[in-house]
Amino acid sequence: MNHAEIKKLVRTHYDLDVSIKALVGYEDQNFLLTTDDQQRFILKFSKLDQALDILTAQEKALACLQKASNQAYLFPKFIPTKSGQAIVAVRYAGDEARMRMLNFIDGTFFAETLHTHSLFQSLGRFLATMNRTLAQVAIPTLAQRTQIWDLQYFPDCKAYLPYIQDPKSRSLVNYYLQQYELFVEAKVKTLRKSVLHNDANDWNLLTKADKLVGIIDFGDLAYTQLIHELAIALAYALMKKEEPLPYAQSIIGAYHEVYPLEAAELEVLYYLVAARLCTSVCMSAYASAQTEENDYLSISEKDAWDLLNRWISINPLQAANAFKSSCGFPTTPPKDPEQQLTRRFQHISPALSVSYQADPIQMERAAFQYMYDDRGRTFLDGVNNICHVGHCHPQVVQAAQKQIALLNTNTRYLYDSLAEYAELLCAKFPDRLNKVFFVNSGSAATDLAYRMATHFTQRQHILVVDHAYHGNTNVGIQLSPYKYEGKGGPGQAKHIYKLPAPDGFRGKYRYEEQDLGIKYGQLAEAVLAKAAAANEPIGAFICESILGCGGQIVLPPAYLKTVYELVRAQGGVCIADEVQVGFGRVGSHFWAFEMQEVVPDIVILGKPMGNGHPMGAVVTTEAIADAFNNGMEFFSSFGGNPVSCEIGKAVLQVIETEQLQAHALTVGEFLRDGFQQLKEQFPIIGDVRGSGLFWGLELVENQEQKTPATEAIKKIIHRMKQEGMLLSIDGPLHNVIKFKPPLPFSQENAAFLIRKLSESFAVL
Repeated sequence: MNHAEIKKLVRTHYDLDVSIKALVGYEDQNFLLTTDDQQRFILKFSKLDQALDILTAQEKALACLQKASNQAYLFPKFIPTKSGQAIVAVRYAGDEARMRMLNFIDGTFFAETLHTHSLFQSLGRFLATMNRTLAQVAIPTLAQRTQIWDLQYFPDCKAYLPYIQDPKSRSLVNYYLQQYELFVEAKVKTLRKSVLHNDANDWNLLTKADKLVGIIDFGDLAYTQLIHELAIALAYALMKKEEPLPYAQSIIGAYHEVYPLEAAELEVLYYLVAARLCTSVCMSAYASAQTEENDYLSISEKDAWDLLNRWISINPLQAANAFKSSCGFPTTPPKDPEQQLTRRFQHISPALSVSYQADPIQMERAAFQYMYDDRGRTFLDGVNNICHVGHCHPQVVQAAQKQIALLNTNTRYLYDSLAEYAELLCAKFPDRLNKVFFVNSGSAATDLAYRMATHFTQRQHILVVDHAYHGNTNVGIQLSPYKYEGKGGPGQAKHIYKLPAPDGFRGKYRYEEQDLGIKYGQLAEAVLAKAAAANEPIGAFICESILGCGGQIVLPPAYLKTVYELVRAQGGVCIADEVQVGFGRVGSHFWAFEMQEVVPDIVILGKPMGNGHPMGAVVTTEAIADAFNNGMEFFSSFGGNPVSCEIGKAVLQVIETEQLQAHALTVGEFLRDGFQQLKEQFPIIGDVRGSGLFWGLELVENQEQKTPATEAIKKIIHRMKQEGMLLSIDGPLHNVIKFKPPLPFSQENAAFLIRKLSESFAVL
């Protein structure tokens, strides 16, 4: 930049001799001018292609504010040239440009001021006063202005998503874009509009003595929804706040006293704050991708990301109610749980249980690892392994939306999705597992796997593991000691043979013994011999790769290898149930059976395949698949349909791009250390076992006798719910805390879990 050229322009048009300091800016080039007698001005250059009517609009808005405020608040004022022009066309840096000068406003930037509730109330009153004045200003040309910083054009930020390098961060922004388009945009369009400053960020607001005194930079002036002014101010003011909502209430309440808000405006404000934060990080990412850095755009980038990650943990209803209560509006009441239960059981059998039945949760929304109820509470989800890559993951939602709008049919027709998904899925398996059959649940997959195994071996008898659970079909229940031996269960069917669970904590062989997995595996010898002697040779062995309902039991090394060898030696096949633990959950491997260094003959998949969409599959060898192709057609009405396949592809892509398997390993190691420290501190924890993001904590009343702490665990689970953490109870003795969250569950979330468990155990 040529300061001599600028000095000449200032002398020519304003008859001033000045010193010059360059300032950062977005579109304009800005300079601080200082005269010999210490008068200061701001000089701005805009490109000639910037509409003159927008600059004129700024002049008009500022003139109205100057007149209305009577110096109660400070606003920039256009300084006319010697010829009386507010804006003048000049040649600058070899190009034509528009030049204007404004007076300098003294004060401390809001970003550099100690933040108090008193200051925030002052900010609210200031914004309200400014907006009340601007509401009387008619500037028709602004209605035609479209700019990315105007929140009514927030959906345009989709074009900038690819510039966000971190996939998880990109998904967070994409989530808010999706929520806005589906649930907010139509509501926003009905709200009142006004001329707004449209950029009340912490580097444009000026303070003195704990009060707002003025604002600068009207370059983003817009005719848009009034509530956007508050949304923008909140997006910046709430950065670095551990508890942002009380500060937001200070601003909103004070604003409302001066310029009353409407309840409908406050109901969408949560999403509008997120929209501004998303716009900011999108434009920072875009700027970073350009050849020239722009400090103005990146100045708040880290703080914006931090607040976005905190914002997603806030229940939108909690925010809306906090905003409305600060203005005296009625808040949205929760639904009556008794009425909800009564309505539920009018047509739904009580056989479908309700968690926390004494105080059930009415869930309304969810995002990634968070769930939101109708009371404004946020829960960290520690048990929902179905939403594997996160609740409402935008990439999965978009895949479903797009495909269901194109085609949804069955596998009797040709369409690309079926073969594409089969290829992607089979690529995750050892080479010999190269044939896949799609169904629409893990239970249906169990049923099909058993059917295929018995057909291939021509044997009906099957070996299962005690306390196992394999599904809710008739076949699934027969294969599940957890069900058939439980309350109301039919008992063990004649074709079922059972092995004891390889439980190193309270089983026949304990952790301290050598070759634990081999010893447990060799117990199959006697069972297989008994079956053979009864002329009931075992056709298949089915086992969860980590026992889930059996108490989150990690199979000891060499267990599956030992049993597989024994079963195969007698002509049987081996089935691995990966419904709960597959798709990278264990961290160290994509499939939990890989931890045992074995390759099954058949693998059952379910739950996480569709991230909440009902999907299941059986993956097997070519030999078993060929034998099954005996002339009887296999057909599943919904298995492998185009929508399901696109969803499945999206889930695999998210796991890969967001590196969720590696994430599970890292967070799992953090949890292992934390859980072990809790075990050392609290004797009630008898055993800690798990891998990645699949853990169990077995609670006992005493370490020697291992008496199950069934009453204490209920208290722990209830208290954790009150603290906003959802866990559940499992195991044959109902004394194991089960933890299997959506994979986005972060290390920060894990630290919260450990801290709250520690507090809960301490007050038992």
